[in-house]
Amino acid sequence: MPRPRRSQVSVEDTPMYHCCSRVVRRAFLCGDDMFSGKNYDHRRAWVEAQLLKLAEVFAIDVAAFAVMSNHLHVVLRIDIYQANSWSDVEVISYWHQLFKGTDITQKFAQGETLEDYEQLQLSHMVALYRSRLSDISWFMRCLNEPIARQANQEDNCTGRFWEGRFKSQALLDEAAVLACMAYVDLNPIRAKMASTPEQSDHTSIQLRIQAALKGEQPNSLLPFIGNERKNQPKGIAFSVQNYLELVDDTGRIIRNDKRGAISANSAKLLTRLNIPQDNWLKLTTEFGKLFHGPVGTLQELTRYCEHLEKRRRHFVSCCQHLKAS
Repeated sequence: MPRPRRSQVSVEDTPMYHCCSRVVRRAFLCGDDMFSGKNYDHRRAWVEAQLLKLAEVFAIDVAAFAVMSNHLHVVLRIDIYQANSWSDVEVISYWHQLFKGTDITQKFAQGETLEDYEQLQLSHMVALYRSRLSDISWFMRCLNEPIARQANQEDNCTGRFWEGRFKSQALLDEAAVLACMAYVDLNPIRAKMASTPEQSDHTSIQLRIQAALKGEQPNSLLPFIGNERKNQPKGIAFSVQNYLELVDDTGRIIRNDKRGAISANSAKLLTRLNIPQDNWLKLTTEFGKLFHGPVGTLQELTRYCEHLEKRRRHFVSCCQHLKAS
């Protein structure tokens, strides 16, 4: 039986989550439809544009994403501190970028004076909106619903476009985060939709490579910030150059027509994560099969399950791939 989302998301344990949504209709309604002969690849651009727009509105950062032909992968980071730091004006402003709000929130946004009872209702709405703007379920809802409406309008039909529930996995440590990001970024390579990461359209790795060529990082994605340090900014505690090299090395090994090997820099990164090279290849090619729940070392998984009062630790055997024996 599917678990409620509240029993899967625990910001106290980790802010990082891997989410996946799948198209429910017949195959490849976001790519080539073999039945009608039509190409729907432009819908992948819809998904990417909406995803990056939401990253600017929600207190949720996008670490990695890949928009495939019939499904979507995204790695998200909940920034509860950012949400709590917003003023009431900022919360209402962000919410109005997505929804109309109420008559009271519209009055407040226009600078009109509110009655006492309206002020009380406004405080309630601000608290509610602040919570929703740091909620993964609302993020995925605001991502999927507009795409479904556009697709239905284009197809001149009604009904579901996405499956009713999206998959959500807690990523409990930095090894799980990096392995999941690489798995997501290499999706087009494994599916033979692209030959190289830089040719992988509608993926975070393509955006990172394009920005890296200019000596920058994409503003729309959670940045890499290098090694951990005091008073460090928000981001992923690895070097972006090392990550791009690791993904490129792994992609070359995955492809049968390329001679590939883990470079010295990539090997150092895997050593820091305590992941053997053979395990790394298994993680980046079979991550979706290995893990159907929270991902992390046995120690982190145990702590997560105890905090959420889960009686069983599912997929404990898969934890061995995230740590050298």
